[in-house]
Amino acid sequence: MHTFSASSNGNRRSGQTISSMRLSRTNQSVQRLVEPFSIQSMQVNTRVREPTTTKKKKDFIQPRATSFRIYFDRGDLPIKMAYLCGGEKISWTVDIEKLDYSLYLPLFFDGLSETKHPYKTYARQGVQDLLRSGGDKIYPVIPQLIIPIKNALNTRNLDVMCITLKVLQQLVMSSDLIGQALVPFYRQLLPMFNAYKVKNLNCGDKIDYSQKNNTNLGDLIDETLTILERHGGEDAFINIKYMVPTYESCYLN
Repeated sequence: MHTFSASSNGNRRSGQTISSMRLSRTNQSVQRLVEPFSIQSMQVNTRVREPTTTKKKKDFIQPRATSFRIYFDRGDLPIKMAYLCGGEKISWTVDIEKLDYSLYLPLFFDGLSETKHPYKTYARQGVQDLLRSGGDKIYPVIPQLIIPIKNALNTRNLDVMCITLKVLQQLVMSSDLIGQALVPFYRQLLPMFNAYKVKNLNCGDKIDYSQKNNTNLGDLIDETLTILERHGGEDAFINIKYMVPTYESCYLN
């Protein structure tokens, strides 16, 4: 009798163990996914969804053919390449002072987004020549330059952004009125300044080269903001501060 009773108790226990295991498996199989930090995450038979990983955003690759490229490929630009002993340099086939700035200045600014030769070479040198010779003809064209400048900054291409910042500095200092004329457009121009102001994109072996050639993005942004404030009039600082909260007035230093 005692042996039979012990055997019965053993079978009963093993049956209970199997039943509990089956119940446990059943509970695990019906667990539902819920969002983290939600009320459902504290309920029974729930499993918190794992956080999704975001991929690092790569440099933006130019998605469109710029107007500058279209004009260049058609041969409609009054420029050609001159090969000198000091390197390549563009030359104008017409007197630069007789050009229609309302057409050609926005066109060359649009070419600042280009990353390939010969487009970028022609566009960058062309912009510099036009700004040096423009004088009073630049001011009326300012509204047409905002979108090309914004597009160039939004490429997130380090070389393009650095060149565009230098061109923007040259633009501001090309005439006394331009600095103030740009103030209403800060909301379109400065978001990328705020995004990259505290980022040093040149590290390690490249830092000396970048400082030598003034291609350190963070330094160029600070320098450009200072120029915008100095030439933008009394409303410049408050508008810069609104878009770039970390900026400190150059007049306080």
